[in-house]
Amino acid sequence: MDKAVAINPATLPLVEPASFAGRLAAMPLRSKFSAALGVAALAGVVLAMTMWSSKGDFKVLYANLSDKDGGAVIAQLSQMNVPYRMSEGGAAIMVPAAQVHDLRLKLATAGLPKGSVSGYELMDNARFGQTQFQERLTAQRGLEGELTRSITSLAAVQNARVHLALPNQNGFFREQQKPSASVLLTLHPGRALDRAQVAGIVHLVSSSVPELDPKAVSVLDQSGALLTSGGDGLSAASGLDAHQLQYVNQVESGYNKRIVELLEPIVGRDNLRASVTADIDFSQSEATSEEFRPNQGADAKVSIRSQQTSEQSSANGATASGIPGAASNQPPVNATAPITGPAQALQTAQNGGGNSANGRRDATTNYEVDKTVRVTRNATGNVRRLNAAVVVNNRSTTDAKGKTTTQPLTSEELDKLTALVRESIGFKQDRGDSVKVINAPFKTEPSVPGGADVPLWKQPEVIDLLRSLAVPVGLAIVALLVFFGLLRPALKATLAPPPKPAPGAALTEVVDDRNELPALPAPKSVEHLSAARTLAKENPAAVAGIVRDWVSGETAAAKQGA
Repeated sequence: MDKAVAINPATLPLVEPASFAGRLAAMPLRSKFSAALGVAALAGVVLAMTMWSSKGDFKVLYANLSDKDGGAVIAQLSQMNVPYRMSEGGAAIMVPAAQVHDLRLKLATAGLPKGSVSGYELMDNARFGQTQFQERLTAQRGLEGELTRSITSLAAVQNARVHLALPNQNGFFREQQKPSASVLLTLHPGRALDRAQVAGIVHLVSSSVPELDPKAVSVLDQSGALLTSGGDGLSAASGLDAHQLQYVNQVESGYNKRIVELLEPIVGRDNLRASVTADIDFSQSEATSEEFRPNQGADAKVSIRSQQTSEQSSANGATASGIPGAASNQPPVNATAPITGPAQALQTAQNGGGNSANGRRDATTNYEVDKTVRVTRNATGNVRRLNAAVVVNNRSTTDAKGKTTTQPLTSEELDKLTALVRESIGFKQDRGDSVKVINAPFKTEPSVPGGADVPLWKQPEVIDLLRSLAVPVGLAIVALLVFFGLLRPALKATLAPPPKPAPGAALTEVVDDRNELPALPAPKSVEHLSAARTLAKENPAAVAGIVRDWVSGETAAAKQGA
């Protein structure tokens, strides 16, 4: 057996790795495997984040393309090595946001998208030998395409289809049929066409087709609702056009406002509900009357229009008759004729010589006759009947202790409120108006904080933000888990400094053979060590004897082994 050599602990150097590679090589196999797995996972996370960030933000390049145009655009983008994505359902082609405008210009240079609507360019591809029916059908398709392009240029219209019914014209004028047209509109979400815009579309179509009456143009939206009025100018649903409906709404809202403003100071705010229904007469009537008044009264002023008088007289040689003397020799008196009434008889003079004279006078007088012409036109929009309904909440009273109670209104109070409502709307009994005021308790529901607002986690903006942040946040969490779970323990074990020897510890013997010395058993607990220290302080002589026995026993054993 080799001899044991006693070495001074002060002169024994500590054995530790000289570099980071040496420390890494001295790590256990399990720690090396964990470190390698952590480095690979972290490299994968970094690569994924790099690829995700390189895609950037995608925006819509073209939307609602036909299958033919969409395929042509995608083929062109593939040739240009431009990344693209299809939105949900394939309704839009999305490209990186920084290249949207540049790609649109390049695709426009290549003639893309061509568009599924064809106009008069169909006439450029006319084939030789086509029939008259084909020529007429091609011209009709071109006109429909041009109208479609014009209508889709409106801001609120997303897509449109125009159908023209152009009958064949013959030589018989009475048998000729008038053309008609139908327009189907697809509006953008959240947008609508007002009456003026619909009238503009109707005027555009009717002006583009010869002899097309605007009443023969029908415009529908994507839900099938008829946007144009019927042939009589009235809506098929309610019998009123848009202007008349707007006028009715204004009249009813005006009466409602009067009732609310009059009763709110009495019953309190939000303690009444009022509704007024107005029956408006939009019929138009016109009456013309002529009145003739003869001017025969005493106070009537006579106006002669024309007057004509003719006289005729003749004398004969008859014998004189009568009483001779001066009376028979007098000349006749001048005749007087009244303005109105029968003419006086013509006087005949007779002389004593027996001669007689015959006379005739005709007088014609024309007078102006009074004439009155009256044209009466009734105003449209007259109120034929009003129906008002008012509901009033119970009266609320609060006592000194803060307790709130409700009490119904008395019949006298309801009569007073009814009288106020009648006066506010101009109640007329002969017109058939009706006013009803009732008292009923209002049902109050507990208010929810924020009202009917959508929760924050359900708002579209928040959902889009979470979707955009899901990928980077997930990759960041995975990177942190890999670092703290796999890499950090290995780095900590590798970069940790070597442990320093405890004070007083010394290496007593080094055995140069291959036999390993048994290690001293570790103290069972900290309490035993504390008890030993306490014993050494209280009875140092006993502790010294124990140590002396240990040393003497080890020495004896060493000597016997030698």
